[in-house]
Amino acid sequence: MLLDDIHGPEDLKKLNDHQLRKLASEIRQFIIEKTSEYGGHLASNLGVVELTIGLYLALDLPEDKIVWDVGHQAYTHKILSGRKENFDGLRQYHGMSGFPKRAESPFDCFGTGHSSTSISAGLGIAAARDIKGEHYTVVSVIGDGALTGGLAYEGLNNAAQMKKNFIIVLNDNKMSISRNVGGMSKYLNGLRSNRGYNQLKIDVGSTLMRVPGVGPQLVKRVQRAKNSLKQLLIPGMLFEDMGITYLGPIDGHNIREVERTIEGAKKIDHAVLVHVLTTKGKGYAPAEQNPAHYHGVSPFDQKTGKALSPSKESYTSVFSKTLCRLARENKKIVGITAAMPDGTGLSAFAKEFPDRFFDVGIAEQHAVTCAAGMASNGLKPVFAVYSSFLQRAYDQIVHDVCLQKLPVVFCIDRAGLVGSDGETHQGIFDYSYLTHIPHMTVMAPKNADELTAMLAFAMKYPLPISIRYPRGAAYQGLREFAAPIEHGRAELLYQGSDIALVAVGSMVSTAEHIREKAVSYGHQLTLVNARFVKPIDTDMLDRLAENHTTIVTLEENVKQGGFGIQVEAYIHEHHPEVKVVTITLPDKYVEHGDVTKLRAYLGIDSDSIIERLRQEGVVPAGDPANADERNEESSAGAEPADETK
Repeated sequence: MLLDDIHGPEDLKKLNDHQLRKLASEIRQFIIEKTSEYGGHLASNLGVVELTIGLYLALDLPEDKIVWDVGHQAYTHKILSGRKENFDGLRQYHGMSGFPKRAESPFDCFGTGHSSTSISAGLGIAAARDIKGEHYTVVSVIGDGALTGGLAYEGLNNAAQMKKNFIIVLNDNKMSISRNVGGMSKYLNGLRSNRGYNQLKIDVGSTLMRVPGVGPQLVKRVQRAKNSLKQLLIPGMLFEDMGITYLGPIDGHNIREVERTIEGAKKIDHAVLVHVLTTKGKGYAPAEQNPAHYHGVSPFDQKTGKALSPSKESYTSVFSKTLCRLARENKKIVGITAAMPDGTGLSAFAKEFPDRFFDVGIAEQHAVTCAAGMASNGLKPVFAVYSSFLQRAYDQIVHDVCLQKLPVVFCIDRAGLVGSDGETHQGIFDYSYLTHIPHMTVMAPKNADELTAMLAFAMKYPLPISIRYPRGAAYQGLREFAAPIEHGRAELLYQGSDIALVAVGSMVSTAEHIREKAVSYGHQLTLVNARFVKPIDTDMLDRLAENHTTIVTLEENVKQGGFGIQVEAYIHEHHPEVKVVTITLPDKYVEHGDVTKLRAYLGIDSDSIIERLRQEGVVPAGDPANADERNEESSAGAEPADETK
């Protein structure tokens, strides 16, 4: 195999055209094999194999720099930069990241995981280059879907002011995760159908330059008139009108065409955009036919494309079914997504209520403010979004929703540890950035039934409200406990003495497991389902303080700004004699890996918590006899890649 002899860019540049095409085929098969075994981002990586090879041929890496927007399409980049052998640890704990990561390789010049960042980051790198008097090339690769994000336009606006070379590669596959929407998508459709414009420009220029004596003068006159020609042949010409030279569209699966175009773009003394057409999922029929489904995959059978493990009902599917039912009863309910109808469960809503469904593209800030506008005029907007992506719209939550007390419902999926996608996707900060905002209510369900009840409650609540729920299978335990939802009220599940476990959301099942283990050695613990992270139930805390010496809080969020720190502050002020132990995630970014392993490593699985309580002197030393060994992790096991943006 040619691939076995590729250890860096220098090996790639020794190959002829036939060998390059063969290498592209081998890389595709390698990516399919590894993602079928470990899961990962499949369709996006299959679509950029030739594009990446062409970039590597035209550039001198790692001295030159490539910034990958989002980064979920960087597998070929990792293979060509000498990391092929690391793919057996892809997205595994202590293994290779599924995204570019500066600490991993000098070829990863900028860490990414969220959308629309590459132009701004690339501009910063180019500015540093110029200030330091260096001369390398900077290339920012951005997808057409990412051009629906406002940050990309801020970068484009700034790029137009560049006085030295800076290359933007627009990877246009008509997709972000789901099919692209909006004006930019329509604009790019127009450009795709006008490949002849740039070839005409080149041919005319070359012909005129050969006219004896007057060629250069004719070229200058044509250049002065070119704007009229562009407007005639390609309506808009957005990029050139901004002052950014536009090249393309070119075939992103033609390696030499990519190489030649990038070589030409390097000679331009200002910002240049190279428009590259690719096919998402190319080379693997199931992914080509359904690229959205194969964007992020769990381990699957290569022949059929089917997942190896049957999926259980997830919190996302519970949300989807419940919202559709509620929307049938309430015509004011509208659904909003930021380019993720499948991942957030809104696809069913979109199909049943197309006039009440809004996909705004990768534009969380716009989504929140648009929702605020809807709420101000009597609608009940539901914004379904991943925890790590909602943080992109923090100012809009503060300024446009909560300040005006508008009844927007935030349904926050992938909250807590999400596993294999790592630091950029762990949803471990939402308690912290939501609970300190006035007028915001924050809820978290203990199981599937409670998510349904919380959604019904939220639809009638007159102020901003959020519900956060984890990735993976919805917990089906504790269904016998179903007290009605009351604002700011916790739910007492088991009454014990001395030690009270007060858990929220996904950690209620873990607390239940701890309580069962404690029973095995004769110790009865109280178990409370907090339900509300804001406001906390101070009446319940007062009751617990009357007959408990220790309160243990459990949450899947960092400590600062979280649930436990609020409880700790209240108890310290009103019941200083009661000890509080806060079980939280550490205040740090959490790397990629299997969720079960991460929980143990971070000390929030049941055994680790029991050991922590022993060290604190809260529970007796010694192992409980006949402890229940069933798995309390509702989301354990193989994790599909997030529908990353």
